[in-house]
Amino acid sequence: MLRSGIVISLHTMRAEGKSIREIARLTGHSRNTVRRYLRGEFIPEKGTRKSRGSKLDPFKPFLQERLQEGIYNCEVLFDLLREKGYTGVRTILKDYVKDFRPPKQLPAVLRYETKPGEYAQVDWGLCDYVDLDGTVRKVPVFVMVLGYSRSTYIEFTKRCDIHSFLRCLIHAFEYFGGIPKVMLTDQMKTVVLGMGDDRKPRWHPLFADFAAAIGLVPKVCKVRRPETKGKVERGVQYVKNNFLPGKRFVDLQDLNQQALHWCERINRRIHGTTGDRPFDRLREENLSPIPSTERWEKYLHEPRKVSRDGFVSYDGV
Repeated sequence: MLRSGIVISLHTMRAEGKSIREIARLTGHSRNTVRRYLRGEFIPEKGTRKSRGSKLDPFKPFLQERLQEGIYNCEVLFDLLREKGYTGVRTILKDYVKDFRPPKQLPAVLRYETKPGEYAQVDWGLCDYVDLDGTVRKVPVFVMVLGYSRSTYIEFTKRCDIHSFLRCLIHAFEYFGGIPKVMLTDQMKTVVLGMGDDRKPRWHPLFADFAAAIGLVPKVCKVRRPETKGKVERGVQYVKNNFLPGKRFVDLQDLNQQALHWCERINRRIHGTTGDRPFDRLREENLSPIPSTERWEKYLHEPRKVSRDGFVSYDGV
């Protein structure tokens, strides 16, 4: 039995005007065989190709463990595989993972665009991670995204209190090299104590003092309208799905060092919405200059309680 490709070539040569004798001579098949296939008396043999092994095969047990942990992001998996010695390409990995990935249902979100230097969006996220003993634990993460450039800064803390928040703000401004005009947040208890009768937010006095000292205008997004700060909402999810899965660290200092390297990397990638690198657009943000250290040095320290036996309470970063 001849394979389909050979039979097609027989018909092609016949259509070109070649005789049965010439086709037989060129292909090495008998004239009767050529004649019968051209008449359609035989069904071509289906070509069977021996499957070859994939570079991914040795790593599939490791991949299955990560998939069981809920890690389906191929960028994360690809980085983890390379650490294990994988030398293949992403395409093989994506083809393998797509059969295991649960269906995604994403609501439509209205995107708000802002001018350079106008807005920064800020939020807290609570992330799950697995410690060195295999225990699932939680750690808060501070996320700030500049509205125009999409430049991102993240920092992990022990607490979501006002002192941790102010420290993270200062570190974010230092990372970006300036201060935006407006900081948009939801009604997080860290900085918003409640809403007054005039429907205006009652800011935490320490935060209000800090914002006034550096010239920052805080704003709260509308109730039940979290999409107005969708950039940072997506940023928090991006941290949970792209940075933390499979991450190993010994303490917060180690984790934040890795987080800083991660920020450097994602801020130098082409952004899917803008089509530019966030760090390139950061030059256009025209942020306000960072004030002298004396202007905010006092916000980096928090009061401590000293007991009668001389012990100082401390559980900060």
